[in-house]
Amino acid sequence: MNTNILEREVQYLKGVGPKRADAWADAHGVRTVHDMLHFYPRRYLDRSTTTGVGDLHEGEAATVMGTVRACDVVPGKSNKRFELILEDAEGQRMKGVWFQGLWWIRNTFEVGERVALHGTVQKYGRWFSMTHPDFDRLSDEAAALDTGRIVALYPGGQAMEAVGLTSRSIRRIIYRFFQEHGLKLGEQLPDWMTEQYGLMEGRVALRAIHFPKSQDERAQAVQRLKFEELFYIQLLLAITRHERQDIAGPTFDPPGPLTTQFATEVLPFELTDAQKRAVREIVADTQTGIQMNRLVQGDVGSGKTVVAVLAILQAYDSGYQSAFMAPTEILAEQHAASLGEYLEPLDLQPTLLTGSQSKTEREAALESVAQGETPVAVGTHALIQEAVEFDRLGLAVVDEQHRFGVMQRAEMFEKGDRPHMLLMTATPIPRSLAMTLYGDLDVSQIDEMPAGRKPVTTVMRREKQRGDVYAFIRERLQAGEQAYVVYPLVEESEKLDLKDAESGYATLQAQFPDFTVGLVHGRMGADDKDATMRAFKTGEIDILVSTTVIEVGVDVPGATVMLIEHAERFGLSQLHQLRGRVGRSDKQSYCILMAGYKQSAEAKQRLAAMTRTTDGFEISEEDLRIRGAGDFFGTRQSGMPELQLADITEDTDVLETARNAATALITRDPELSDDAHIALRTYFDKYYAGQSMGFLRVG
Repeated sequence: MNTNILEREVQYLKGVGPKRADAWADAHGVRTVHDMLHFYPRRYLDRSTTTGVGDLHEGEAATVMGTVRACDVVPGKSNKRFELILEDAEGQRMKGVWFQGLWWIRNTFEVGERVALHGTVQKYGRWFSMTHPDFDRLSDEAAALDTGRIVALYPGGQAMEAVGLTSRSIRRIIYRFFQEHGLKLGEQLPDWMTEQYGLMEGRVALRAIHFPKSQDERAQAVQRLKFEELFYIQLLLAITRHERQDIAGPTFDPPGPLTTQFATEVLPFELTDAQKRAVREIVADTQTGIQMNRLVQGDVGSGKTVVAVLAILQAYDSGYQSAFMAPTEILAEQHAASLGEYLEPLDLQPTLLTGSQSKTEREAALESVAQGETPVAVGTHALIQEAVEFDRLGLAVVDEQHRFGVMQRAEMFEKGDRPHMLLMTATPIPRSLAMTLYGDLDVSQIDEMPAGRKPVTTVMRREKQRGDVYAFIRERLQAGEQAYVVYPLVEESEKLDLKDAESGYATLQAQFPDFTVGLVHGRMGADDKDATMRAFKTGEIDILVSTTVIEVGVDVPGATVMLIEHAERFGLSQLHQLRGRVGRSDKQSYCILMAGYKQSAEAKQRLAAMTRTTDGFEISEEDLRIRGAGDFFGTRQSGMPELQLADITEDTDVLETARNAATALITRDPELSDDAHIALRTYFDKYYAGQSMGFLRVG
């Protein structure tokens, strides 16, 4: 591959120059030849066939070629217009009509010249016509790029049009490049790969996506370039997997006495088959001598914490400490409390370490961790600060891992002597997205709920049914249960007619004067927020009015009702996470979606999914389908690239093929060729913009 060509700045190409280059870069990030070649058309006009005037049909798009027989500005009843009479090869005539730019268009055409008109056909009296059609003067050499073929249309913008960067000029710039340098573009993929997977040659695909000779050739080019996008992601992940095969980790013993005692005597219930499977996979990983990197994903309430406790006990039986990291202090405190309940019968206690502890508390906690007196340290990102030293760290558990930045996870990854990594998430991840985001990890899926848990009954209600909803909540409160009421805003917005948390709090106090109503939202101080959440957990508060700060929050078994106001304003994953705050006991729980009458098509899809299923994995697939991969977690946090052609919700077969090809390449050539590294670097720099996906190390 001639990398100098790909790295050349587009301003030096014929037809570009500094002004156009600046506009192209500002509008769409096109700075180099590589960027230009991957600046894909937004859609195409199929002008591969031309139509005679006698075969035109009103309302259809067509391309007509012919000779200009007359053209001039003509008067009208209300305004002037420019009319062009076009005669085709059969001698039949039609009109082209323009109402704007009359004097410019008047100087554009000459009687007797050959032109092609492209547009939607209309009929007025006996005349077929096109209003403001696209046109090409066939005497122009470049007209061959616009007529009698499939024509690419590119993303634009006002700034680009101001400097003359239109679809037509972009086609000419790219066409000239292929004329002069097309043969210098090398193939980045090995021959065996293109042959085995039936892929079009790379430079042919780049030419064909801009200048397809047929719809079939365009489809083949798109398939090759989709594969390329997904292949480079999978290759980056495959490199990481390969490198990790050589990273030594602690070698744990088989489950020892404490692990066995906990599983057989302490646990008051039997593990589900899914939990047992996850435990077996963790036990196998931690005895290989290679660092474990495993993601455990399961729905809210599926029992991931118990799996983590068994891993922590196996580490302790093997002479190692564990770290348990949560995204917020209140969640860290909850985990410390629940771990304490599990471990107390074994005469073990976790050590809590958070940023808000007093100096005395913190020093005592640090000493306990450093001396190896605690089996597990629980905290927030404070656990990965340099001041925290472990005696013998063998296992790092990261809860709600998608809420941590990749650099925070990487710091934990480096702590101690390469501890085993156990990542957990209560946001089920569709398989296609997991292959893209976490393809460097092994995945355990807990897809069963513990026995005795009843599915949350989910219903949608309208404003006119509010009285019935409040009556139902009162009934549940009188039975000794509790309720959440969640609002999308903190304060009233003049632009959005939404009930906000603070006014809702006042309304509910008036509606339920004989019950205690609490309020928690993101603008409150951490101490006030934590105090309110604890009061709700202990039953001092009957109704908790909240914004989405409780989306991932404390476990309150007494809460059986979740009322979500303006449910149409929430995302599907968010709605499901909120629903997961109830149904934490053997009592029947309810989620009530109060929805406005004005709903977008997507909002209707989200609400329908919520009332149709409580399966988090089904919800996540629907959420991915509705939102698309780029917005599922947010590209910056997750490292998800903004794919240009591929759609992992639709192109699952291509994704699977790309994963297999990447694995095969690493198996054949672990070191990779220089060309492969250059291609990876180019892709990495463009699509990840300096970010890191997982713990990638390229080159």
